[in-house]
Amino acid sequence: MDEAVERRRFLGLTAAAAALGLTATVGGCGSLGGDSGDVTLRLVAADYDLNGGDTTKKYWTDLVAAFEAEHPGVTVEVQVVSWDDVDRKVSEMVKADEAPDIAQVGSYADYAAAGELYAADELLSIPVQANFLAPLVDAGEHKRTQYGLPFVASTRSLFYNKALFEDAGAEAPTTWAELAATAEKLKDDGVRTPFALPLGPEEAQAEALMWLLSGGGGWTDGTDRYAVDSDANVRTFEWLKKSLVDKGLTGPVAPAKLNRKAAFAAFANGQVGMLNGHPSLLKEAAKKGVEVGQVPLPGVDGPPDSAMGVADWIMGFKQNGHRKEIGDFLNFVFSDENVLKFAGDNDLLPVTVSASTRMETEPEHANLRVFLKTLPDSQLPPVGKTSWSQVSENIKQNIGKAVGPAGRPADVLGSISRTATAAENAE
Repeated sequence: MDEAVERRRFLGLTAAAAALGLTATVGGCGSLGGDSGDVTLRLVAADYDLNGGDTTKKYWTDLVAAFEAEHPGVTVEVQVVSWDDVDRKVSEMVKADEAPDIAQVGSYADYAAAGELYAADELLSIPVQANFLAPLVDAGEHKRTQYGLPFVASTRSLFYNKALFEDAGAEAPTTWAELAATAEKLKDDGVRTPFALPLGPEEAQAEALMWLLSGGGGWTDGTDRYAVDSDANVRTFEWLKKSLVDKGLTGPVAPAKLNRKAAFAAFANGQVGMLNGHPSLLKEAAKKGVEVGQVPLPGVDGPPDSAMGVADWIMGFKQNGHRKEIGDFLNFVFSDENVLKFAGDNDLLPVTVSASTRMETEPEHANLRVFLKTLPDSQLPPVGKTSWSQVSENIKQNIGKAVGPAGRPADVLGSISRTATAAENAE
């Protein structure tokens, strides 16, 4: 049995121990090797503060102070960059041969394919690596090796406006047929947008994937090849067009022109009956006095087997050669306390088994339990493919056309599928 297989076997055997909190102390990573003497690590991180504050900066300042106290001789310099700019910033640094030691951004596959990243098992202790939730490990792999370390995650659930539902005499749906019938009730009661369907270019690839999974499909097949125009996917978009869009149940803005941000704002303002919601929307709705109900996303015959998951990534770059120090720092980042602090403060989900188990039992996180329940069995977009960024952009620009007045789902999905297959073959 080769080393990689043996390590995977050991990771599987130790996952249960990790879930019970039996993780090794981060100080035990000296065997990872590295240079002696003082070292400065440069970290570039994304800013998660939605209100322009400094909560992300404060998180890293406090974490770094605690880490440096335990690791004399290692200094960590943190640069927090807005989500609008952070991926571009890191890309420019790498192209200029000035890669950071650690980057916390939205994607990793291009860097992994170029040989610029340390693999997870070069950085993390075995108990820490074994503690990641399985779907996030799979999504963090490029060609069967994990390079992307999940930093935070989220899933989606169906949000509904309790007051609008009560006024219309509606109940939370569990199937597609019930969802369409409920939307009809809301429309008859004068609700402006019974169901918001944001298939505009902001995040259409995610909204679409939620529906594809609930219809038994997805962006890829069982062999991890693109299958955009599978029979299941075509049926899903035919249903959306016929049962929701053509009946005027998705509001005054065409789905192809409706972005997630606008849909969320309309929901928080009490103008939307239902939508597929993100944890961060809960606080915004509460601020506006909207009482939100949550249920798992409906499927054809009930809740689907797999919901959509999303993760942001943290990774270690090889350029400066600080493997041991990067590993020490990342092991520290993934302690339960640090994982729970960041996820809880930002209404996101922890990426480890042990932290998820703790969050499920803590009353202050009760509003996240629907999301926590679906994350372990979730399916993420194929972010490990270097072609995904190109394919995702094509989806964002075109998938909404499938439900337009003259749209033919088979034709639109077929066009996207052909482009995706060509991009995959060019990898």
